[in-house]
Amino acid sequence: MYLSNDSQTLVKIVVAGPFGVGKTTMIDALSETAPLHTEEVMTEAGALVDDLAGVEHKRTTTVAIDFGRRTLSGDLVLYLFGTPGQRRFKPLWEDVARGALGALVLVDTRRLGDSFEVIDMIEEQGLAYAVAVNVFPDTPDYPTDVLRDRLDLAEDTPLVECDARDTTSAIDALICLVSHLIANSALEATT
Repeated sequence: MYLSNDSQTLVKIVVAGPFGVGKTTMIDALSETAPLHTEEVMTEAGALVDDLAGVEHKRTTTVAIDFGRRTLSGDLVLYLFGTPGQRRFKPLWEDVARGALGALVLVDTRRLGDSFEVIDMIEEQGLAYAVAVNVFPDTPDYPTDVLRDRLDLAEDTPLVECDARDTTSAIDALICLVSHLIANSALEATT
């Protein structure tokens, strides 16, 4: 049996971000089941449209989705959908985002400008979201208020640091998003 007989709340969450930010790595770290990946080797044709600046070592890319499952408590099960970060996958991204309760946006401070289009797409879909700064070894360290300003985040949008490779750190970022979603739901229920 895949799901217990207990009543569970199943929630669809999108893990989004620009190309090469660590979405597949985060799904790997978060998923309590074997994750599904649609990684393919990058081709010369893709090199013409995918900017490898800052991720020159990257050899594969997600071409559809990553999928994982994480239970946060006995009855809260999150279905995690990682999306491709390239513009050419925008129609796919919009389909994957349909029905999601919220999004966790990964950003890389070495390439903050790459995050704008993804955040715009999430806002266009009307999804509540939190931003997780994926810390790489050579990541510049900016104060939170500077990052908020550069990403043009609303005051109530959560912003946290994480290491997408580390399960505990990735779970903490996910809990930040879920807490934000719960707080927004509670506010909507009282208005």
